[in-house]
Amino acid sequence: MPEEDNAFAASVKVMRSYDYCHFEVTLSTDRKLDVHGVNEMRKQAQRLADEAVRQYAKAKELVESELQFSYGLERIEREVGEIRTKPESEWTPPEKAEVKALEDYRHYEKFGYDYEDDEI
Repeated sequence: MPEEDNAFAASVKVMRSYDYCHFEVTLSTDRKLDVHGVNEMRKQAQRLADEAVRQYAKAKELVESELQFSYGLERIEREVGEIRTKPESEWTPPEKAEVKALEDYRHYEKFGYDYEDDEI
């Protein structure tokens, strides 16, 4: 069978969930690729998704540390308000992290569990 018969245009999609956020990378090409070429494209998409998660985690950690101070909370609330004016599909990993960090902060602030240690 000629090698040209095993080549085709390709599209790959990698989706990754992390910390209740979803990251998706889609790559496509009109070039004729064999299975090895498609697999290399898939690995590149996975690397990009992994990098988005790394950026998200780092940004969230920085935001969480700022939430310990009232000036940081006010700034973050203002920025999250601005972020929410855009469609969620257009948020960058750091923007997703900022929104999630504030949501987590508000959740724990509201529903923080009291282990009732004083009664032991």
